[in-house]
Amino acid sequence: MIPDEFVEEVKYKNPIADVVSAYVQLRRRGRTSVGLCPFHSEKSPSFTVYEDSNSYYCFGCGAGGDVIGFIRQIENLSYIEALKLLAARAGMALPEDAGDDEGAKKRSRILEANRVAARFFYEQLLTPAGREAQAYLQQRGLSAKTIKQFGIGFAPDSWDMLRNHLKEKGYSYELMEEASLLTKGKNGSFYDKFRGRVMFPIIDLRGSVIGFGGRILKGDGAKYMNSGDTPVFKKSRHLFALNLAKNSKEKRLILCEGYMDVISLHQAGFGTAVATLGTALTAEQARLISQYAHEVVVCYDSDEAGQKAAKRASSIFSQLEIKVKILTIPGAKDPDEFIKKYGDVRFKLLLDGAQNATEYELGRILEKYDLSAADGRVGALKEAVKALAEIPSRVERDVYASKLAGELDASKDAILLAMEDERKRAYRAKQKREQQDYSVVGFDRRDTVNPQRSQNITAALAEEGIIALLLRNPDYIDLVEQQLTPEHFITDFNRQVYTLIRERLMNRMIVDIGVLSAELTPEQTGKVQRMLIESEALSQGKGQLLDYIKVLGDAENKVDEGEIGQMQADDLQRLFDDIRKKQGKR
Repeated sequence: MIPDEFVEEVKYKNPIADVVSAYVQLRRRGRTSVGLCPFHSEKSPSFTVYEDSNSYYCFGCGAGGDVIGFIRQIENLSYIEALKLLAARAGMALPEDAGDDEGAKKRSRILEANRVAARFFYEQLLTPAGREAQAYLQQRGLSAKTIKQFGIGFAPDSWDMLRNHLKEKGYSYELMEEASLLTKGKNGSFYDKFRGRVMFPIIDLRGSVIGFGGRILKGDGAKYMNSGDTPVFKKSRHLFALNLAKNSKEKRLILCEGYMDVISLHQAGFGTAVATLGTALTAEQARLISQYAHEVVVCYDSDEAGQKAAKRASSIFSQLEIKVKILTIPGAKDPDEFIKKYGDVRFKLLLDGAQNATEYELGRILEKYDLSAADGRVGALKEAVKALAEIPSRVERDVYASKLAGELDASKDAILLAMEDERKRAYRAKQKREQQDYSVVGFDRRDTVNPQRSQNITAALAEEGIIALLLRNPDYIDLVEQQLTPEHFITDFNRQVYTLIRERLMNRMIVDIGVLSAELTPEQTGKVQRMLIESEALSQGKGQLLDYIKVLGDAENKVDEGEIGQMQADDLQRLFDDIRKKQGKR
């Protein structure tokens, strides 16, 4: 067990604002700092850093915790691994007995299994069984050097070749399944997940094989199959070939849709190409790109689906300090086909001439309408105004309003007024969505951490108040112990948190959001952090604590929970105050 004193020193030597600033651009706001959340997509900053408590919370998605929790969540690490990373950052070494973390051991074992599997796939490509895969790669124009560079391999069309190979190396079927290398059948048997596919290893920034993508050669099945999420791999947080692209001196990354586009571009000399992993671009991936580039060229397929995806990607990038351009590929469906038809020199000219996201979107809109007719110009103006209203910079909106006015023979002032009206409408719609999405005191109705909360609001509020007060005033534990047991807690999650706090306090150990996060998931930690934030505006005295204890222990205070679930936050607070007043009169 790691001493609490060591954990506290690690946190002290890693001020949360300094650590978070490496991932999020923060702006000072009073006693806190705010920025765009790295864990979900947003346009208005709701991610808040509290330097006085060395903690953070996002009011948009509920992520929260201390500096260890932040590193754990953003780097997808176990608690021990996150602590180790921060300790190294501070020039500290973990105690010798800290290396027995089961989660870290499992992650290490899965990475080993992935490395062995990658070697197996590569060797199988060079066997007679891999001839069809070799022919496919040659037909796609890949050289032996490129195949080796990317570690491309072949998964034989067999149910058990990889399974047996890894079993001989000492890996259990259960571990292989957790690594997304095997699938468990209905009868309980295990079989190879990837069969009859060209295999593309996915390698992280540390050089570890974290997953695979497989392209089917023949027969039924999805054209591409990716590893599922595992303890070492979350496809929403990684990018194919970023391990290679990050080494380039050029600060422009090319974002593609698929493995083959990236590989072809690298072979043609464009070593900054990367791709998402079978999903649309996520906020985490965009943030990752922004750490290695000042500019990104979105290079998606030229079909309608590809262009819609490009528009969505540009919207995500617009929230970051990074230039975005969108490539139009004439005469070809994707970068791979264009290079084969026209060569790398013309592709370089295409890249250099790519339009920024706003120009690209305006061009697409104007192409849709007959601008020689009045109703065509009106239609184009309405759609263009909606697009331009999303631009955060007033200066940029002004520039594009002038350009649009000139192209459509319209009044610039009228366009600017229409944009402001659209921005106000969008803001009102956003507020309405937020009110619908969040239940009382800001908790999501689709509460996966504490699903019992919505049916037990009164009790849950009291439980959360007790937890927050104990975290702020640990000496209150004796008072709580005299009147409550863990069994008085109605919701399972709050009972779990209270039990953790109680055990530590009864043993005279440190208790804060950080030490709790060692026992909780990042999502659960965020929920506790929310409790602390909600409690800031309330009295921190024993009277407040006694109110919560009475509410939690009094069965007469039960009310219609379905009715409560429909209340707004102000109405709920009044109800809760009334309950406390009644208790005080007894």
